[in-house]
Amino acid sequence: MTQHEELVEKIEELQAETAQLRQALVSHAVVDQAIGVVLALSGLRPEQGWEVLKTVSQHTNTKLRDVAQHVVRWPHVGTLPAEIRRALGRALAEAHAAHGGRALVRPDRRCKG
Repeated sequence: MTQHEELVEKIEELQAETAQLRQALVSHAVVDQAIGVVLALSGLRPEQGWEVLKTVSQHTNTKLRDVAQHVVRWPHVGTLPAEIRRALGRALAEAHAAHGGRALVRPDRRCKG
């Protein structure tokens, strides 16, 4: 392999890595926003909100970033997919039973669905 070919290969590897890192940054931001939604609705701490999202992801066999996108859009669209809604309700109930928490949003102001 020539030096030019090695450089081209290295550039391609770096471009692929850069694309992956950009996607990871976007996914991380959405997950952080979703944690914020969970915290506002539940009064849990951030690490507990993370665990709730992770539990929903595992129980629905849905990628964490996809769960997070649904949760972030939930206040705007007013609904969640049924499977995610059920898993989120269970995960929140379990988290409250284990850790307590106080909802920061009045129940009559919570999003339906």
